[in-house]
Amino acid sequence: MKEVFDFLKSAQTYYLATVEGDQPRVRPFGTVDIFEDRLYIQTGKSKAVSKQLQANPKAELCAFKDGKWLRVSGTLVRDDRVEAKAHMLANYPELSGMYSADDDNTEVLFFKDATATFASFTEPPKTIKF
Repeated sequence: MKEVFDFLKSAQTYYLATVEGDQPRVRPFGTVDIFEDRLYIQTGKSKAVSKQLQANPKAELCAFKDGKWLRVSGTLVRDDRVEAKAHMLANYPELSGMYSADDDNTEVLFFKDATATFASFTEPPKTIKF
């Protein structure tokens, strides 16, 4: 999981795919954290992506850097604990104008039953489960 985290951090932007009914939705994200041995992302509960994940928590993300890409699929689980939110926001102080660990909007989610696949056009794929 640390290798997945490091790739996402170094890529800086990844794209998260969810579904809304039968319509796929993809958008850029940049937050990623490891807390209590789980891989977390962050958003706001007021956003459409949050509502999509509550209706169907299966998601996939994809990042690309230096000719390699990473896909992570799994179930995203909301963690409403202040400690999890605070840990994420401590690593992204630029979000402090929009989010707070004790507000009703900040949402952190961790991957459950995740499969991460590193791939490129020149190397065989490598899969990690966590």
